[in-house]
Amino acid sequence: MDEVLLRGAGADICLTFDAPVSRDGLRRQVAERQAALAAAGLRRGGSAALCLAPSLALVANLLAGWRIGAQVALLDHRLTAFETEQALGRLETQVVVSAEPVGSGPARGFYEQKDVARGRPGGRPARTPHALIQLSSGSTGPSKIIGRTAAGLIAEIDRYARIDGVPGAGERIVSMASMVHVLGLVGGLLHSLHAGVLLAFPRRTTGEGILSTVAAGPEPTTLLGVPFHLELLSWVAQPPPLPQLIGMTTGGELVRPQVHDAFTDRYGIRLGSMYGMTEVGVIATDLFGENRPALAPAPGMTVRESGGELLLAAEQSPYVGLDDPSRWSGGWLHTRDGGTVDPDTGLVRVLGRLDSQVSVGGLKVDLTEVEHTLAALPEVAAAVVVFGTSIEAYAVLRESGTAAQVEAGLAERLAAYKRPRLLHVVDRLPRTATGKLVRDPAVLRDAGRAAHRPSAQEQADRKENTPDVH
Repeated sequence: MDEVLLRGAGADICLTFDAPVSRDGLRRQVAERQAALAAAGLRRGGSAALCLAPSLALVANLLAGWRIGAQVALLDHRLTAFETEQALGRLETQVVVSAEPVGSGPARGFYEQKDVARGRPGGRPARTPHALIQLSSGSTGPSKIIGRTAAGLIAEIDRYARIDGVPGAGERIVSMASMVHVLGLVGGLLHSLHAGVLLAFPRRTTGEGILSTVAAGPEPTTLLGVPFHLELLSWVAQPPPLPQLIGMTTGGELVRPQVHDAFTDRYGIRLGSMYGMTEVGVIATDLFGENRPALAPAPGMTVRESGGELLLAAEQSPYVGLDDPSRWSGGWLHTRDGGTVDPDTGLVRVLGRLDSQVSVGGLKVDLTEVEHTLAALPEVAAAVVVFGTSIEAYAVLRESGTAAQVEAGLAERLAAYKRPRLLHVVDRLPRTATGKLVRDPAVLRDAGRAAHRPSAQEQADRKENTPDVH
């Protein structure tokens, strides 16, 4: 992997954190970390886990581990100490690289990390041929351990090079996507190093901080992030003129039409979408918005629809220690996403998670439709809709919004059987490390500090089900 990523003219700037980093400078950093990892006991065929915040240290340790020939696992720095220890127990890595916690200050795009590599008692060498181990986002349940081989990563890097609209040599990417997850790792870091793209990280991941990073360089610039970052950029009252800003690419979740239109109207640039999974990386794209809401399969990717689910051709299961034919069987990976594939054009339409399709009184309800309708209301800043014994909604309201206004708006837009029976008004919604909204009902139940407010529909149901007393 390091031969693919570290080659190139030594004086060329490849990364920008607080200061620019040349390829020669990166090679020196990698050599230093390689020595430290070896001193901690890491050998070819061994295993290491990186528990680091976004930083030059994270990049250098990852490449150093691969240069040694070890398997490297990436753990998000925002995990609690308990969660990190649980993950390390599952992974059983031999060496752990960590640094002091970064604290809970203003959101930042990168940090200075004084990293330390230590041997982990009881750690084991790599038990699979994977070069990279990642944990799934955990947005709908416990994380899965996912392995990627060096050949698979190189094949994905090659896919990026063949996708029209992906930044190339002499251009720049300003990335807000986490480097420990697939969009920021492969679409940001690995692609940029391989293709000669300058990769920059904003000091502050506020709307103003992101735009300031764009303004710091003259190269044609594409933003890389998730829909949450569209919201941050939409809050900027008066964006400055930025002629070098040519586009933005999002992944992770579907972008609601209202959010898409508001962003493109405000910034006047293309807003592209990528559909992918931690298991395989990028699957389909529409970087110019030409096929919206459909996407074209990435080069070399074969997608088909079966029983309303999107399936992806994959020679082997990406799941480590999990033998589940409902996830992978017969050379096909089950995405657990509902969707369609046009038989004439091959264009893919992603309709949301299969678990968003529920039955209410014998009638089918798409929770994605309900959630998008709720989130589009002027009183709502953010929303998640889930299904337990009934449809439940968790909403963050804007300053002037009220639950009564929300319920009235839903009554105008949704049939009664689609409307949430429970409306929870909360101060904030939990998100995964990648910025995805969490849809695990157990996590959502613990998220709100505000008391539950029963919806008008729930009150009506209670009245209907309460016997008259004479």
